[in-house]
Amino acid sequence: MGKDSPEKRKDLDQLCINTIRALSMDAVQKANSGHPGAPMGLAPLAYTLWTRILKHNPANPIWFNRDRFILSGGHASILLYSILYLTGYDISLEDIKSFRQWQSKTPGHPEYGHTPGVETTTGPLGQGFANAVGMAMAERHLAACYNTKECGIIDHHTFVVCGDGDLMEGITAEAASLAGHLGLSKLICIYDDNKISIEGTTDIAFTEDVCARFKSYNWHVQKVEDGNDVDAILKALKKAKAENNKPSLIMLRTHIAYGSPNKQDTADAHGSPLGEEEIRLTKKNLCCPDDAPFCVSDEVLQFCRKCLDKGKNAELKWQKQMKSYENDFPVLAPELKDAINGILPEGWDSGLSPFSKNDGPIATRSASGKVLNTIAKKVANLIGGSADLAPSNNTIIKGSLDFQKDSYNGRNIRFGVREHAMGAILSGMALHKGIRPFGGTFLVFSDYMRPSIRLAALMKIPVIYVFTHDSIAVGEDGPTHQPVEHICSLRVIPGLTVIRPCDANETKEAWRLAVKNTKGPVALILSRQNLPIIERTESNSESLLENGAYIIYDSGQNPSLIIIATGSEVHLAIDAAKTLEQNGIPVRVVSMPSRELFEKSPKEYKEKVLPQNVSNRIVVEAGVTMGWEHYAGDKGEIIGIDLFGASAPGGTLMKNYGFTSDNIVQKGMKMVK
Repeated sequence: MGKDSPEKRKDLDQLCINTIRALSMDAVQKANSGHPGAPMGLAPLAYTLWTRILKHNPANPIWFNRDRFILSGGHASILLYSILYLTGYDISLEDIKSFRQWQSKTPGHPEYGHTPGVETTTGPLGQGFANAVGMAMAERHLAACYNTKECGIIDHHTFVVCGDGDLMEGITAEAASLAGHLGLSKLICIYDDNKISIEGTTDIAFTEDVCARFKSYNWHVQKVEDGNDVDAILKALKKAKAENNKPSLIMLRTHIAYGSPNKQDTADAHGSPLGEEEIRLTKKNLCCPDDAPFCVSDEVLQFCRKCLDKGKNAELKWQKQMKSYENDFPVLAPELKDAINGILPEGWDSGLSPFSKNDGPIATRSASGKVLNTIAKKVANLIGGSADLAPSNNTIIKGSLDFQKDSYNGRNIRFGVREHAMGAILSGMALHKGIRPFGGTFLVFSDYMRPSIRLAALMKIPVIYVFTHDSIAVGEDGPTHQPVEHICSLRVIPGLTVIRPCDANETKEAWRLAVKNTKGPVALILSRQNLPIIERTESNSESLLENGAYIIYDSGQNPSLIIIATGSEVHLAIDAAKTLEQNGIPVRVVSMPSRELFEKSPKEYKEKVLPQNVSNRIVVEAGVTMGWEHYAGDKGEIIGIDLFGASAPGGTLMKNYGFTSDNIVQKGMKMVK
């Protein structure tokens, strides 16, 4: 038998595949925790994809023109870690042995920025699928903007593996529908059809025709009936790559815990170790050494590590292509490189002139639209849209096309009424890099996006959320559309910066900060109703927004009372302060658009703005009061709303719920006297 004979190659394929299965079993058993079943069933797919199809460089996991791979069912993480280790990423066998342990590179679910080769944090099902749609959209946009007839400098695919649980989640339906509409042909999904969920067989809750569903979404659909048939898997992947008009779904029939004599095709194999005796029996079935855990032969390692040379050559080829591109396209090339590296153009914010009183009153959502369009003229990779609310959210980039199948260079994304998918797609675009994404909806619907927002914060990626219609002042639409608890609920997400500007100028500075920010998501909380443009006590007060809070009005004396307010309530606080001042009470008004930024400010600055010796404080915000007690103190009062609103004109509601300058004055007079 020759060295390169088909028989020899098939034997080597099987050895590599069973090594992945054995590593998965052993790692989960050693951790006494994890999910061995899916990795064992998916081992042939992972092996085939990573060694024969995927364009990647293990020595440089962030090479820009690589194919992206997302394991949407993040519970199968040991599958990803095993293939990363085998193909030469910076993951050792010791890391595999440390699966799910303190400070290991191999946590229970894949974590972006923690493990080399992990493209996104997955675990909450469906999120990775929608992230993949975002990555594919980013690739198409950059290709449309920077590829030329002579040079396709941006050209890669996005592969995502999902399971039954992913497809049961609504976010996947939202994202798949949009992907099909957009014709994202470089998006390839492999569906692990193992017919098992935690509770048992999937037919207890999931009996739909998945192929028909995805065909109706305008996807190209294939079936591979045998998940162990490497040739069939390879053929399907190649056919999917050749598809030019539609995203692709490969329905791969696998067997959970393949090879296990007692647990294959059972729910028992989903989320628990197989047990030492069952592992021994399974390894015998798979012709693996049953007395040596974490056994990886030199032959397997040598073959899989060929990905290092293959990846190095692929990247070198692209780098040469990039050098030619730089010479031939001296305008496009620097812009593309800056976008990839997250570098803003020089003078990107130079057109952001202050708003004057003559420009107002103006709703902060309207001011946001003006600022967005000013920035978009200079920042070419700023792209985004709204969940079917663009005219209300003011998220349209004027003069730009819509991002559609025939115009991927467009910068206005029509997400449709798909808030949850929009959030995860924005994350995918940010993770891809080269794009600065934003997305808008009404603040009350941030609830629909919350899992996506949470993961963006966990990954520390710079996504901008534009949340308008920020309070009970929404009015006649009633309590279903009036956010009450939403600002508070967003503030409790670690790593999310929430900014609720009080007027057009704070809105301008909020956008400036959001675009500059690279260390996490930012949520802009904006009003529907018009707000006056406020004159500041301090000439440099606009720049103080980056500190989260600042003195926006001061009587000029040591204050007897401090009023802290945000957003649409700040002008009410200033009106009240002026009345109190006429009554002999010196008042300071502090605008606090971002508690997160204020808490990061130096202690000395915080003491200057909110001196501890002034205990008379009133906090005013049209939302739940929770959290404001920290700033109000023991003697202070909070004017908020700890119940749902009602259907009535916005002004009527604000008056009846106590958001008036008169109410602030009354409380201030009582407090100081």
